[in-house]
Amino acid sequence: MQSLNMQILEILNEDCRTPLERIAVMTGATLTDVAQAIDDMEKQHVILHYAPVINWDKTDRERVEAMIEVKVTPQRDMGFDALAGRIYRFDEVKSVYLMSGSYDLLVLVEARTLKELALFVSEKLSPLENVTGTATSFVLKRYKQDGIIFVGETTDKRLAVSP
Repeated sequence: MQSLNMQILEILNEDCRTPLERIAVMTGATLTDVAQAIDDMEKQHVILHYAPVINWDKTDRERVEAMIEVKVTPQRDMGFDALAGRIYRFDEVKSVYLMSGSYDLLVLVEARTLKELALFVSEKLSPLENVTGTATSFVLKRYKQDGIIFVGETTDKRLAVSP
């Protein structure tokens, strides 16, 4: 991937709201080149989505999150992909990862209540053909996500200016 594209991706990954003009200054590219590069990366599905990192604990939104370790039997000629595709289509599923180690898939799920999450596991996930076992761990508190620290004092990362 071109150097400009990588620079743009790193800037957007840090703050997806960075204006195109600022990205152009930061990369030394023209505004037109930056806009074209971003447009191309969106069309090529390199950039899939722009989203903030939200500390839901500071809102009134009620939700339960869990990480589910799923053991599966891979399907002939399809491996894990077909089953992963069935799993990631459920509305409750936020992320699915193929893992190495003692389980095959890590599934991040979210529901309004503990009961809804339990029903998802017992009625939708576990009965799937080729799922041989699950282990559910509930998220109790989030400390850091995507490089953003959620707890403790927030510090200003800018350099102090002194006379």
